[in-house]
Amino acid sequence: MKYLCLLWLLVALKTEAGGDEVVVLYNSGQPESKAVAEHYAAARQVPPGQIFGFALTTNEVISRAEFTESLQKPLAAQLETAGLWRFGDVKVAANGTNPPHSEYRVVTSKIRYAVLCYGMPLKIGPDPLLEQAEGSNGKPEASRDEAAVDSELTWLPLLKMNVRLNGPLPNPFYGSTNRAFLTPTNGILLVTRLDGPSAEIADHLVDKAMAAETTGLMGRAYFDTRSIPRNDGYYIGDAWLLAGAEMSRELGYDLEVDTNASTFPASYPMSHIALYAGWYDGDASGPFALPTVEFMPGAFAYHLHSFSADTLRSSSSHWCGPLLAKGATCTIGFVYEPYLALTLNVPVFLRSWAHGFTFGEAAWVANQALSWQTTVIGDPLYQPFKLSPLEIHAQMAQTHNPLIEWSFEQMVNRDRARGMPASQLEGFLKNLPATAQSAVLTEKLAELYNAAGNSEAALTNWQQALKLTPSPEQRIRLRRILGPKLLAAGHLNDAIADYRQLLAESPEYPGRAQIEEELKDLSPTEQAGNKK
Repeated sequence: MKYLCLLWLLVALKTEAGGDEVVVLYNSGQPESKAVAEHYAAARQVPPGQIFGFALTTNEVISRAEFTESLQKPLAAQLETAGLWRFGDVKVAANGTNPPHSEYRVVTSKIRYAVLCYGMPLKIGPDPLLEQAEGSNGKPEASRDEAAVDSELTWLPLLKMNVRLNGPLPNPFYGSTNRAFLTPTNGILLVTRLDGPSAEIADHLVDKAMAAETTGLMGRAYFDTRSIPRNDGYYIGDAWLLAGAEMSRELGYDLEVDTNASTFPASYPMSHIALYAGWYDGDASGPFALPTVEFMPGAFAYHLHSFSADTLRSSSSHWCGPLLAKGATCTIGFVYEPYLALTLNVPVFLRSWAHGFTFGEAAWVANQALSWQTTVIGDPLYQPFKLSPLEIHAQMAQTHNPLIEWSFEQMVNRDRARGMPASQLEGFLKNLPATAQSAVLTEKLAELYNAAGNSEAALTNWQQALKLTPSPEQRIRLRRILGPKLLAAGHLNDAIADYRQLLAESPEYPGRAQIEEELKDLSPTEQAGNKK
């Protein structure tokens, strides 16, 4: 079965989403909101008649009444007036216990996506009157009507039907593998937002997405699990992350999986992040709380927490805001308690994205519920996998793009995922001219030598990689690898020199105290050796 995943890489999905399928929404009471909308529309060539302003609160929380009367109903009306939608009767055949009936819903649509721009409200507050009117049916989630604005707008094509507002609305598109099925005429509007702690951050999300579409999503993948026992009700969170990690490996990413109960520590050298998914801290922690984070162009970062998107205005509280502030191109979060089973199904998201789905499509087919707590932040048209790896590589070679080193590395990783021995891949990298100039490829060659049991060649290449301008976090990782490897090979003084160089090169390294302790343990041995 795993080889079927690799077939995704061989066929490019040529269907490309365009700006003519998008409506852009902004808050007319906030100039920055309109500016973000205009920038996005220009970048994606959205027709001028598909940009709509609404006079709304500038707070992140909007009341149910204001949402309904000032956004939901007016948006549907404007889409009709602009000729982008038409409502009509649909005859529905008998299905299970439901008799034949008619539904009044969207029957033609020229658009599929809605983009909410910085300044639009984020979440709909609870309405006690609505809760009393609809009842709870004895289920805790069914008594709640609060929701993410994004998720509440996804079922806008069904607005003129009797849709229950309390509790989650089952998503009939969950797990769908047919992109064409995701349309308002089938009952869904694909809603995302360009948002974050500042208008500037929100404004750049489309620029970073479009840049990554020309190179593919390059870099490394990091997954942070909690080692939840299989008989624990929370195991599904770990299961999704582990499945997503395996997909990333098959896609050709250098993969690192943390299985400790706690999240990645701040001392963990996390370089060149293309994909990150983990759980379960309340606020951005570990490497993501540091002043700088090494996100690659187009990076997707997701932290599973019930209130990860409680606010998007903070660059330090919760998760979505900080991830965007540190450089992530897109993320997904939750504005109120979603319950674990109704959070993002990570492998469904990655599978869909790798098949060439847009970010907006992949995000919503990976959510079991609409009218619930999910907010999707990023350009909905973003398609980092719309070209095959061969097409991406050829394009980068033609334009002399420096990111081609990652394309070579992904070739090697995909071959390893297919089962090719490391010893067979050494020659390819060793004889590749790009390797001699690339810290990324030289580190990969060292890993191959190490996997094949050639420890001295591995040491030589790790040391060589340090001379080839690695990124700051890659440099730390290389030195953290080298120290123990040098000790294991009997090169004590070289190991001590490596640790000392790490401290000199990275004075702000959060793991400094641990390195100093290790040096204390090694130094007496070094001094004794020198006296002899």
